[in-house]
Amino acid sequence: MRNVYLDNAATTMVRQEVIDAMIPAFSTYYGNPSSLHEYAREAAKLVDDARADVAAIIGAKPEEIVFTAGGSESDNMALRGAVAANKKKGKHVITTAIEHHAVLYTLQAMEREGIAELTILPVDEFGLVTAKQVAEAIREDTVLVSIMFANNEVGTIEPIAEIGKICRDKGVLFHTDAVQATGHVPIDVVGMNIDLLSISAHKFHGPKGVGVLYIRKGVRIPSLIIGGGQERKRRAGTENVPGIVGLAAALKLANEHMQENAVRVGALRDKLMKGIAERIPDVKLNGHPTKRLPNNVNYSIRYIEGESILLMLDLNGIAASSGSACTSGSLDPSHVLLAMGLPHEIAHGSLRLTLSEFTTEEEIDYVLDLLPQIVQRLRDMSPLYPKKK
Repeated sequence: MRNVYLDNAATTMVRQEVIDAMIPAFSTYYGNPSSLHEYAREAAKLVDDARADVAAIIGAKPEEIVFTAGGSESDNMALRGAVAANKKKGKHVITTAIEHHAVLYTLQAMEREGIAELTILPVDEFGLVTAKQVAEAIREDTVLVSIMFANNEVGTIEPIAEIGKICRDKGVLFHTDAVQATGHVPIDVVGMNIDLLSISAHKFHGPKGVGVLYIRKGVRIPSLIIGGGQERKRRAGTENVPGIVGLAAALKLANEHMQENAVRVGALRDKLMKGIAERIPDVKLNGHPTKRLPNNVNYSIRYIEGESILLMLDLNGIAASSGSACTSGSLDPSHVLLAMGLPHEIAHGSLRLTLSEFTTEEEIDYVLDLLPQIVQRLRDMSPLYPKKK
């Protein structure tokens, strides 16, 4: 078997139904939504309909939805905007050590610029932070708490509703990067007391280059991108109408099939997790065993490096990823795994396999047949692997 794609946490295939929904926005309804003619009104209606669809799915109001160019922009807009709008109260921000770099690097840059003061909360061995930790870290000058909904590497789902309640009771804004969670688990921004929430379409079979920032009504944040008055003067730039239509179409489909996908994909995930644990010795499951996304499998495999596994899998038609950042020019292992307490040498040997609703049982069987062979071959070549006498 060839062409097994198990890197869906990185990006997903765009569904054909989504492509079909987008095509009219390229070829028929191609007007600029900000203009004053029929072409513009047709395009504007597509944007308005998409805004209403997204809002309904996450429990928001249409006017609380701002379309962006993706999750990273949404994170930057939320973080920088919330701190700038509340600088009279203070500049203290609380986050965790396992955040996506779009959050962690942005906040660290803001701290270097002198506009933010960070408290970075540790996580436990499963990648969990507690509401109690957040409560104890909040100060009089705390203006924002930013904690991801679910981790992109190990799939752990954080106690968002509990954290949101504490922040609301304390009068502190709460932002969550829900890029990995959206479309996979239910989200209710009102019930979970979320003030700001980031979404990216390409994580749930939508197009790349389009995202959402939910901004609760009453929360005032300045624009990150200055120019025209688009998106109710919150985000300048001509709207990406085809992308917006695609995002809404993909999210509607994901929401409609969420429960059945969670059951089916979750069963395949469990089969993959169980098979790896049974067939390969000296492995460690990363992330919480049950409080995790239904499509995420992450193991550390001792005595070999993650990149070596990826190359061998790729030669056999399997696409996966590793927590190690070697491919980006760094020799450091995943900051997430290190924050969870893994030593460098074990964190370097991580393998992330992320499924989608299009993953089949035959593909999982193929991986489980092949992966033990690859691991043993690499271990036999490793000077770290204890050889049997």
